Amino acid sequence: MEALLRFTRPPAIAILRPPLTCSSKKKVSGLRAKLDDSTDPVLQAAINSASLRYQETHRPDPLFLDTYAGCFVPPPVQTDIKQHSDHYCLATRFIDDALLRTVNHIDGFKQVVLFTDGMDTRPYRLGWPASTLIFDISPERVFKRAAQKLQDIGARIPRNCLFFHVPMESLDIQQTLCAKGFTGDRPSIWVIQGLPVMTLANFEDILLLASSLAMSGCYFLGEMPAWLTQTEFGTKSTMRQWMNKLFMSNGFKVDMISFEDVARDLHKQLALRHYNNILFAAEQLRLSDDQMSTFWREFQRLEEQGDEDGFEEL
Repeated sequence: MEALLRFTRPPAIAILRPPLTCSSKKKVSGLRAKLDDSTDPVLQAAINSASLRYQETHRPDPLFLDTYAGCFVPPPVQTDIKQHSDHYCLATRFIDDALLRTVNHIDGFKQVVLFTDGMDTRPYRLGWPASTLIFDISPERVFKRAAQKLQDIGARIPRNCLFFHVPMESLDIQQTLCAKGFTGDRPSIWVIQGLPVMTLANFEDILLLASSLAMSGCYFLGEMPAWLTQTEFGTKSTMRQWMNKLFMSNGFKVDMISFEDVARDLHKQLALRHYNNILFAAEQLRLSDDQMSTFWREFQRLEEQGDEDGFEEL
């Protein structure tokens, strides 16, 4: 939790880079995954996660309340009243707290980007402040199914907030985000939990997207598959070093978050089982593409003004 406490500090000194904007020709391709619709493992994974949230909601002392998760889970719905907290539910609570702390207590954070499995209910169940723009990037077929079920039970986005879906299959996610109203010259917070990440290249595309659009001092947190850390090195002893290199190459300073620490801070007992995801929190050190464009325009204007002043003196 110490990593998030550091988020309240002033942003680190920005790292300059060549300017690129939302209208840039640079393309971040859709995060494509060739999935068999007859079995649809992506849909099943989303339902499994919704089931965990449903079960957590019905515990005597839940980590969070997700009153919408039950509409995604086919009957009969089992409620497992267990003594230990699941890693996924602890991660969900950690992310919820980070999101609400940021948008409610740090001025200007009105843009939220969620990389999800399509059944994320945060846009509906969290208390977003007015004028918050929420963008969900997820598998289109799962999102459409979930959106219909949420509509059927009367779920509504908080008043004076806007919610946009960006299919993860989009040919250019960056362009689509900007077309729907995201701007890289306003603060934003980025979250990943549940989005199908099939390869290391997929995750690098996500980092590139966030790095391009997130202003200096913005945050990126969530879960990433642990197997990604074994792609190059193969051992967990180098996991932290590998993550630092991966994130810093995209301008982010990253911290690995211990599930044991999260459980202890929440006075919970962590379930003793292997978990396949890493919980992380990162801060953007670079200027966004839009910030860099503004910087270079101002720099050019000052140079031209200086040339004119010098010519007048002659």
